[in-house]
Amino acid sequence: MPSEDAVASAFWNVWVASAGESSGVGGAATGGSNGATGGAPSSGGSVASGGSGGDSVPNIGDVDAKGWKLMWSDEFDGPGIDGSKWEYEVNCDGGGNNELQCYVADAKNSFITGGALHIVALRDHTSDGKEYSSARLRTRGKADFKYGRFEARFKTPFGMGLWPAFWMLPTNNVYGGWASSGEIDIFEAVDTSPSKPEIYGTLHYGGGWPNNVHSGTAYTPPVYIAENFLTYAVEWEEGEIRWFVDGQHYGTQDQWNSNGNAFPAPFDQSFHLLLNVAVGGDWPSDPDGSTSFPQKMVVEYVRVFQCSTDMETGIGCGSSDPTVQPL
Repeated sequence: MPSEDAVASAFWNVWVASAGESSGVGGAATGGSNGATGGAPSSGGSVASGGSGGDSVPNIGDVDAKGWKLMWSDEFDGPGIDGSKWEYEVNCDGGGNNELQCYVADAKNSFITGGALHIVALRDHTSDGKEYSSARLRTRGKADFKYGRFEARFKTPFGMGLWPAFWMLPTNNVYGGWASSGEIDIFEAVDTSPSKPEIYGTLHYGGGWPNNVHSGTAYTPPVYIAENFLTYAVEWEEGEIRWFVDGQHYGTQDQWNSNGNAFPAPFDQSFHLLLNVAVGGDWPSDPDGSTSFPQKMVVEYVRVFQCSTDMETGIGCGSSDPTVQPL
């Protein structure tokens, strides 16, 4: 058996200097009409969700009662966005979804104030001919992870045609281009007006586009997501991924595939985190007359925990409501 230090290095090095290309097509705010297939919202189940710090701010290295160890976090308490943790994706490609925004590295679209990250979508006619601008931040090459609990606390923009997302992509496309190497959507919402409060937790996998598939669960939180800060999380361990909102377990998946590779591929490699707000596109449709701008996603923190019980598989620290059956 490898030593604990070797296992930690292989499976929990969040400062990987990664080679290879991230997938450029698909998924959360980039994947066409790839909404979750979960249908009716899950009733979920309230469980004690390890890793959530409540009102207190945990320190790197802290271990809670379930064995979750905080490995990486951004509390957004500095004067600006931390370039050692995040990089901007800058493009006007629309993610292959016919989105209407350009993603830019501009202080008007992403900044820190009041101890929170603000990602702002503006209707400001960018120079590339797109009608809107926004921001998309990722940790690729700065913080890459395999297994753990990944959570963020935020409130969403509101209105027709807004598409906020907190999600993960493979740092290296070991199994091929999107979606062969996978995608984990921790949170997505489209049409965030009060009458459409559903959120989605989704996996993308299978073959490369257009032979990709997806599966997921829709869930309706008890409060309006654009007016309340909620904590969205996944617990990802070898062979199983679970979704939570404010500690409520609402979705589980333990079956997927990738181009004939052995299970649990593709979700057995390092992934990185992304935060963004897209505007329009094939899934959310375009903003209508009821949608005002600017609109913003306000993020209080992002935290990543490792399971100190078993760093190699990530198993042993998670929460699960037995009434939530795997898809």
